[in-house]
Amino acid sequence: MVGIAAQPFWLFWTSERGKGISHAPDYFARLADGGGGLVLDCRPLERIRPRDAMKFAATESACEMVGWDYRVVGAADAIKVANVRWLATAIPRHRLPGVASALREPFCEPTGLMAGAEKVGDPIAVLPVLFDLLWRHDLERDLAAPLHPDSVVTWVGE
Repeated sequence: MVGIAAQPFWLFWTSERGKGISHAPDYFARLADGGGGLVLDCRPLERIRPRDAMKFAATESACEMVGWDYRVVGAADAIKVANVRWLATAIPRHRLPGVASALREPFCEPTGLMAGAEKVGDPIAVLPVLFDLLWRHDLERDLAAPLHPDSVVTWVGE
């Protein structure tokens, strides 16, 4: 994925009864291969009413016409959302190359988040860089589990 836009366009059509209908999908993502796009609607699956399903079907049909993929995705996992929001606070302010390089060594093997940070220096200075590296996927952690000092983190960057 090379780009993303929220509510990227509106679709307008007329129902069989002559009533005007419109829908703005939630997201459009331009794919890295340059060959197309992905349109997403986000709705907890248990909350999709018949009217929503009709709009989603029309959106899928429109996407097929222009060669884009379309998906309806359910609600995101609450813990994962909280972790991603937390990590987002680290970007892009904490890209300190020296600290980032130093973090590679303690996390070459799976290591507790705080233990690895303390091997590099004062956690107050190191943790923002560590969170930035998690955000950029140079460090890896299962974000479906809450982040805490003993979270196991592994270096996966270059």
